[in-house]
Amino acid sequence: MKTAILILLSIVICSSAQNLKWSLENAKLYNFSHFMNEFEKKYDNEQELQFRKNVFETTLKKIHEVNANPKMTWKAGVNEFTDRTDEEFGKQFGYNKALSFKNHKTPNFKVNKQSKRSLADVPNIVDWRDRGVVSPVRNQGRCGSCWAFATVATVESHIAIQTGHLLAFSEQQLVDCAPNNHHCGGVGGCEGSTQSLGMSYFHLVGGMVARDDYPYTAKDGECQSKIPKVASIDGFHQIRTNDYDAILEGLANRGPLAISVAATSWKIYQEGVYNAWDDCGADVNHVVVAVGYGESEEGKFWIVRNSWGESWGEKGYIRLFREKDSASVNCMINNSPADGSGCDGDPSQITVCGICGMYMDTSYPLGGRLGGRFA
Repeated sequence: MKTAILILLSIVICSSAQNLKWSLENAKLYNFSHFMNEFEKKYDNEQELQFRKNVFETTLKKIHEVNANPKMTWKAGVNEFTDRTDEEFGKQFGYNKALSFKNHKTPNFKVNKQSKRSLADVPNIVDWRDRGVVSPVRNQGRCGSCWAFATVATVESHIAIQTGHLLAFSEQQLVDCAPNNHHCGGVGGCEGSTQSLGMSYFHLVGGMVARDDYPYTAKDGECQSKIPKVASIDGFHQIRTNDYDAILEGLANRGPLAISVAATSWKIYQEGVYNAWDDCGADVNHVVVAVGYGESEEGKFWIVRNSWGESWGEKGYIRLFREKDSASVNCMINNSPADGSGCDGDPSQITVCGICGMYMDTSYPLGGRLGGRFA
């Protein structure tokens, strides 16, 4: 009888241990078995399991180092990406740098220029989520479609600001249909593009289709061009490169902005104001959406929406370090601006400013109206 009780007790204890969920409080107890159970990880064979275990433990060591560093104003944590290498993780980004530079040099899309408004009346805190014009965070999956997700999320917000209606538009429309006009590395769709080309496409074809009408599949597909459009924009505005004041003014007075960032080091972000300048670097590779800015005991920050689902970061968001003013902006040199998809004549290096290079490439849509069944 005692033996049976002991066996049952052992099973209960083991089961409880396996069900341990990651938190900062139990960080020292958490291990690979807990991770596999929490995120329902399954591997094809013993060799892959051991490889993933090694990656997990290396990443977990980095998490502990960050959390023990008093200079960090953020906390690292375990998430679904903890068993993936940086190279694997980077494949899901999708910002095509070379294509962006080509667009800046020889634009073939409609760009409206707007003069800056004064910063005198810019409020100390702006968060467009509080105004009901920001849609729920979505997950791009293992497709390099961040550019499509950032484009759609930004356009959704600006349509809501203009019309009072927050609709869900289709990322898959962009993945399948938006062309790569300069054929830089043969990219597009899940292989990457830019937010500027996404907005340009929406303008040129007469608008966006509903997400329900053209669902996301996380893979390249054939363009479904006959689905009725439900809204449209007049064009887009591209903010001058590395212009802190214009970004601040844009967020305060215009709405959310599509921005480009160096995001490889974001894999372990959990909460707080991200200030890991050395880890972030200048290799811009991802597109996200700035939805506001603020300040706390941890310092001033930008509020940034990602496309990796709500289980990552602060319910799908990250707060990035923000300088006190434009005179305090830090800049870096990106020595590999055309990695993976270069175009002839691309620069050998560029200057990117702000943490993770977030001031380099910023844009937002202009105008906006409902159409189709929502008109």
